[in-house]
Amino acid sequence: MSTLYTYPKNFRAYKALIAAQYSGSKVTVAADFVFGETNKTEGFLKKFPNGKVPALQTADGKFLFESNAIAYYLSNAQLKGASDFEKAEVLQWLEFAENELLPAACALVFPSISIMQYNKNNFEAAKEDLKRALGVLNARLLEKTYLVGERVTLADVVCFCNLLNLYEHVLDPAFRATVVNVNRWFLTILNQPQVKAVVKDFTLCTKPSQFDAKKFAEYQGKATGGQQQQQPKEKKEKPAKKEQPKKEKEPEEEMDAAEAALSLEPKTKDPFDAMPKGTFNFDDFKRCYSNEDEAKSIPYFWEKFDPEHYSIWYGEYKYPEELTKVFMSCNLITGMFQRLDKMRKQAFASVCLFGEDNNSTISGVWVWRGQDLAFTLSPDWQVDYEVYDWKKLDAKSEETKKLVAQYFSWTGTDKAGRKFNQGKIFK
Repeated sequence: MSTLYTYPKNFRAYKALIAAQYSGSKVTVAADFVFGETNKTEGFLKKFPNGKVPALQTADGKFLFESNAIAYYLSNAQLKGASDFEKAEVLQWLEFAENELLPAACALVFPSISIMQYNKNNFEAAKEDLKRALGVLNARLLEKTYLVGERVTLADVVCFCNLLNLYEHVLDPAFRATVVNVNRWFLTILNQPQVKAVVKDFTLCTKPSQFDAKKFAEYQGKATGGQQQQQPKEKKEKPAKKEQPKKEKEPEEEMDAAEAALSLEPKTKDPFDAMPKGTFNFDDFKRCYSNEDEAKSIPYFWEKFDPEHYSIWYGEYKYPEELTKVFMSCNLITGMFQRLDKMRKQAFASVCLFGEDNNSTISGVWVWRGQDLAFTLSPDWQVDYEVYDWKKLDAKSEETKKLVAQYFSWTGTDKAGRKFNQGKIFK
């Protein structure tokens, strides 16, 4: 089994751990590693001369440093690319991730969370650099689910990891609204089982973190505190030693220390828990819907539905002109469902695609606890909902009952007369 040396929640180490999840490679994280201590020891530096992490010791006693190299070593054939050209594309996006995304990300994140000094000119320049880089990604992902080919590759994994701290600390909903395709892709990757096994309790930024001079001073104090050992007192007859100037950290060492200081936000609470439960039992209805024909499950829904404590909503995709291939449109639906996993307990939806290639639209009927638009209630739920128009339906109207019957039974046409193509259920 290979051993990975890293500090907790290191986005660079995530690349290797995610790659191992895909390939089935056996990797254990060194439990006794202490950043700033272990990587300064003679034994560590003999294996990894640059003293940086992540660092990997393979099962057969070989050594690797640099996160992308480690992730590549742990990757399977799928992650590396299916053809020579795809392999080159993967390498292209790895270079892009390191040279375009990461410098801008660090320049924005570290001052925002007060572990580096804020400089307005540098910060604004980094923001423009990021906009350009995300613009490249956004254009690439307009008609693609993944960066290379039709499956997740190391290109997705590395770009995703380099953007993690931005999506947590800097990119608020207003900024994210400018790169819808990147958001869709980012959340698709985030909700892959192999990624969720590594990146846990992640929440999207709702308000950008702001530089705090007091916190920065405290961080600086912690970073330097305890590093200078007290020297024994000199005997009186000896002249006092001239005090040596304190050695400044190298830029890369400073960057590593800043990255090690990153921490996750506390878990967010489920807003549904604060709402009255009412009488409608989602689990009971979902079992009925799954096991019975619509002739029974739809009347059962109306028999049990509690309009006082639950609401019904209609969502329609805003940009049907962007929908091309049917399978890609279906991926949009599936991706949104995957990324809303934390919302499943108290929600149900039937989302349908009407039409055919280059002439389709997406719309659906959603049911959840409470009377407000649920997506805005939690950062965990702010997933793709901005690209839909939402309308709350009157549960007592005949029009709503007809609409519910149509979407729950996957029949009929959309407003433009496009025939039902296929549907997906969120439950």
